[in-house]
Amino acid sequence: MLVLIRGAGDIATGVAVRLHRCGFSVLLTELPNPTAVRRTVAFSEAVYRETASVEGITARLCESEATARTAFEQGEPAVMIDPAGESVSAFRPDVLVDAMLAKRNLGTQISDAPLVIALGPGFTAGVDCHCVVETMRGHTLGRCIYTGSALPNTGVPGSVGGYTRDRVLYAPAAGVFHAHQPIGAMVAAGDTVADVGGISIRAEIEGCLRGILPDGISVPAGMKAGDIDPRCAREHCFTVSDKALAIGGGVLEAILHWQAEHKVHH
Repeated sequence: MLVLIRGAGDIATGVAVRLHRCGFSVLLTELPNPTAVRRTVAFSEAVYRETASVEGITARLCESEATARTAFEQGEPAVMIDPAGESVSAFRPDVLVDAMLAKRNLGTQISDAPLVIALGPGFTAGVDCHCVVETMRGHTLGRCIYTGSALPNTGVPGSVGGYTRDRVLYAPAAGVFHAHQPIGAMVAAGDTVADVGGISIRAEIEGCLRGILPDGISVPAGMKAGDIDPRCAREHCFTVSDKALAIGGGVLEAILHWQAEHKVHH
């Protein structure tokens, strides 16, 4: 059974990891220059490195439908650069998951696959997808919604260790981004962790640098550039997050629910 996931950032990767472990063939599509900050747990890194491994699962960058299907046969998730979404018609997946987390629908339609699942706000179950999975931290995280929409985007990052906006790093201006610290580094409030065009990006809290943009990419002003985890558990930088696992569980539930309702067997 083939699941196509639009996006390959850390949340999409958490979904892919859960589905891969359950025996699904998984294809993730990405932009030519991915901008995930939690790069140590994002299959989008395969775009830059040809392969990316997360929790013992290696995804491979594929340039054609044939090489992607070879990856499936070898038990590997496939990653393809596909900003226009052409893979949907080429592969005709059983399930399509919109995991771009754009907070709005960038073109996904309920007719794209027999089962279309969307993550987070910007979608309405029964209109542009069959199921929406809640992405906001809290009581309803990972819940499947079959009528209506996810909770609206608040614009405020979810609380981690009691911190919300203070834990996230943003580009202070447009320009070329340069990281000064690697993912996993411990930083103190006031430390310079990166710069954009010579303008420093400083940590506002103490913690572990859980995510940082790739060095040398061009960024617009205000773009999310990094993430500091105040819990200071370095091992968290290299495993799928609780949030991503919860959302992945919601996607798995939606697929199994659909299979049971339609008596689909693969």
